[in-house]
Formats: sequence, structure tokens, C-alpha cells
Amino acid sequence: MTKSLSIEELTKLVMEQAKAKGFGVTPADINVAEKIALIHSEVSEAFEAYRHKNMDGKDGFEEELGDIIQRVLHLGGVLGIDIEQAILKKLAHNKSRQWNWDELNESKG
Repeated sequence: MTKSLSIEELTKLVMEQAKAKGFGVTPADINVAEKIALIHSEVSEAFEAYRHKNMDGKDGFEEELGDIIQRVLHLGGVLGIDIEQAILKKLAHNKSRQWNWDELNESKG
């Protein structure tokens, strides 16, 4: 079984790969709007995989979720954003946040 990695460790691996593949590792190397569009495209691919009940394997839902996270970690790494701290901060904020489910267009379950 593979050892679990922290978000920081995963970001380091993503950034190493980005450097090796020429995907950019500094803000001057990338176009932020393009990177956001690529994240969006991975989300759309995940949605399509889910719709077609393709959960694992090549182009499956699981793989597409991994692609989303890699692209987010790459963008965060390039911009010097500590994604782990951003997640923890948002979790803390959401702990006391209230949602009015009657006003939202989504179900609770």
C-alpha cells in the first residue's frame, strides 16, 4: 500500500512534474485564466464520467477527480498558495456557517 502524503508533499510532486514537463512553475510562466479553464474542463470530464457510471479506470470519475486536484495544486504551487491552510481555514469558517436549505437549489443528502 502506498504511504499517504500530505497536501504539501503532493504539491511538491506536482510542481516537480510541472517543471519536468514544462507546465510552468512561476507566475510569469503561466496564464492563470487558462489554468482555471483547465481546472473547469477536468470538473466537466468528472461530471461526464459520473453520468456514464465510469467510476474508475482510464478517464473514470476517480481519475478525473485526481486530475482536478493536481491542477489545483499546480496553480496553488505556482502562486505560492498554501492549499492545506486554505482548506483548514475554510473548514473552520464553515463550522459555524448556516445554510438555508429551503432557499438553495440542492438537496441535503
